[in-house]
Amino acid sequence: MSSQSINQAGPPKVRHLFGHVGYADLMLPLLILLLALVAVMIEPRFLSTNNLLNLLRQLTPLLIFAAAQGIVIMSGGLDLSQSSVLSVAGVAGVLVMPQLGIGAGVCVMVAVGAFCGLFSGFVVAATGASPLIVTLSALSITQAFALILANGVPIYDVPGEYTDLIGFTSLAGIPVMVLIGLAVLACCWVLLRFTVFGRYVYAMGSNFSAASHSGVDVRFYTVLVYVLSGVCAGIGAVVVTAWTSAAQPIAAPNLALQALASVVLGGVALKGGSGGMIHVVFGVVTLGMLSNVLNMIGVSAYFQTLAVGLVILLAVCLDRLRQRSARR
Repeated sequence: MSSQSINQAGPPKVRHLFGHVGYADLMLPLLILLLALVAVMIEPRFLSTNNLLNLLRQLTPLLIFAAAQGIVIMSGGLDLSQSSVLSVAGVAGVLVMPQLGIGAGVCVMVAVGAFCGLFSGFVVAATGASPLIVTLSALSITQAFALILANGVPIYDVPGEYTDLIGFTSLAGIPVMVLIGLAVLACCWVLLRFTVFGRYVYAMGSNFSAASHSGVDVRFYTVLVYVLSGVCAGIGAVVVTAWTSAAQPIAAPNLALQALASVVLGGVALKGGSGGMIHVVFGVVTLGMLSNVLNMIGVSAYFQTLAVGLVILLAVCLDRLRQRSARR
């Protein structure tokens, strides 16, 4: 595989995103429609504007995480440290807001996220170590820093202007936090579809060794992929701290696993090299609506956690089945 062929071919295995659609791509939209019908039968107010906007708010942090996780997986990697990076970024940003202002606090959140991603990406690229082990280590390290900075307790001294603007303000009827999530999704889609970075992400995920031998600076782009994941975790911190009006040293601990489940459930192959943002959206909406339906029928949080675990298992099994079908 030459660098010229990589640049000319475009993202491998993604033409079906807007052109050729297979049966597997139709399963999740049908499941989403089925979940919507069940929700409407259980609670007719499900389709009300207020409930749909509330559902969008709930899905926004997951969408931001899943968009980044999708790119990492497409490149052949994995990032399990997103939730802890969110925690340390949120704590660091809120701590500087009283002295430096809201804008500086937001910049600190994004910068801390980028630095954490840079650390993970550098270790993965420099040592060739398993992304699973590296990001698990990063999870532990960043979680420890979040607990140290916050003294192990949530920080509720969050400026009201910040929480009002990002957490509860709407523009043209759409919450600002939802617009932030959609902007992240759009940026990730553009990066994958129209940039050299996106082509190299697919190339590394399809065949890391071939991409390296064709002239792709795989170490550099590996670092970039994890920096992007860290930046998205920092943006997630901006959204979550504003929405909850607090910086939690252990914030949304299951969000990274839910993002992973959404990505794989949506159709992104765990081995990398295929998929797109449309798959990420399908996975996020499916998992979000499943959670919403479970809430509406009064299922306890414990059984909802069980359901998420079963969904992750189902997603992995579906991924294996897709791989076997592709080989045939």
